[in-house]
Amino acid sequence: MFTSRNRGSRSRLIGDIYDVLRAASPTHLHLRSRLTKAVIVTLLVDLVGSTLMFLVEHDAPASQMHSPWDAFYWTTSQLVTISSTMPNPVTAFGQLICLVINIYAITVVSTLAGMFSAFFYSRSAEHRRS
Repeated sequence: MFTSRNRGSRSRLIGDIYDVLRAASPTHLHLRSRLTKAVIVTLLVDLVGSTLMFLVEHDAPASQMHSPWDAFYWTTSQLVTISSTMPNPVTAFGQLICLVINIYAITVVSTLAGMFSAFFYSRSAEHRRS
């Protein structure tokens, strides 16, 4: 059950998200800009990776990527969880793509952690100044 304190925290969280979306301060604008870039680049990596995986794997024996959807599902699963319910690629080039996608995903998660850390540090400094 939610107490009034929890409702206040939830509304503050929603307000903070709204502040990032509307760039309420230079710190919010900086975070929004970085997040936007990360999302756009990740979508491009997903589309390019999916296309390459389909082209490389769809005719390979023992591959389970027979359609563009299979390749997209596998690539997106790799980006989000570094794993998939589908077997790993069977071709050497497919395995190389898999490694690149995994390295990219780990790098983005680490970068996002740094972005949020810098944001919270900057917001704390803003609050101390005011």
